[in-house]
Amino acid sequence: MTSKITTERLGHVFAIGVNRAEKRNAFDLETIDGLAEAYEVFADDAELRVAVVFAHGAHFSAGLDLAEVGPKVAADGPQTLAGNRRYDPFGVWRPQVPKPVVMAVQGIAFTLSIELALACDIVIAADDVRFRQLEVGRGILPFGGATFRAPAKLGWGNAMRFLLTGEEFGAEQALRIGLVQEVVPAGSERARALALAELIARQAPLGVQQTLQNARIAEVGGQAAAAEHLRSVLPAILASEDAREGMQSFIERREARFSGK
Repeated sequence: MTSKITTERLGHVFAIGVNRAEKRNAFDLETIDGLAEAYEVFADDAELRVAVVFAHGAHFSAGLDLAEVGPKVAADGPQTLAGNRRYDPFGVWRPQVPKPVVMAVQGIAFTLSIELALACDIVIAADDVRFRQLEVGRGILPFGGATFRAPAKLGWGNAMRFLLTGEEFGAEQALRIGLVQEVVPAGSERARALALAELIARQAPLGVQQTLQNARIAEVGGQAAAAEHLRSVLPAILASEDAREGMQSFIERREARFSGK
């Protein structure tokens, strides 16, 4: 694992930190690959149920390190951002990781930061966060998913308002349009994201993962595809040890202890 990405196991939660604070956490190719590698570790370990992506230092990220990444993308195409890992953290060129990811953002959170947020499942923002999708002011366009994911998730007008102007916007506007789900005092965003991840991790892992998968199928393929997915996965879920434990804990009026089986 590159030193530009830190990882920490906190029970069933996997904390993944962007660690290039001296460069305002700008994403170079090594950082992007390290993040994708961390997603692979997260996906493959059955004990890890939820990931939290955060950044060390005062800022989440100034965006792409264009001096390094720009020429590579120009030569090899935008899929360069996905590298050779199984999962694309931005969910564009390869599948998304099949477990939930909570993100904490603070300070400057430009360009690729927004696209990573759009690909995550829940986003907690510090009240000092500064978002900006400024590619149009640099003579290019976003290529990490914002052009199609922002209209789908935020609504057409909300997406175009910031995609086409390149203007900066803050935490309250991000909350209003649905880019973030909660705003907290600066400095507490990572702790709040971890607390939310721990709450998710206490739920039944199979139920959580298939809920996430079903929602993603509906987003891309529509309700009919999601209904077919439900038809295929529900029998095994209902017959699982966790379903039995869920029912037993209800009868006994206690918190369930799920095993993921």
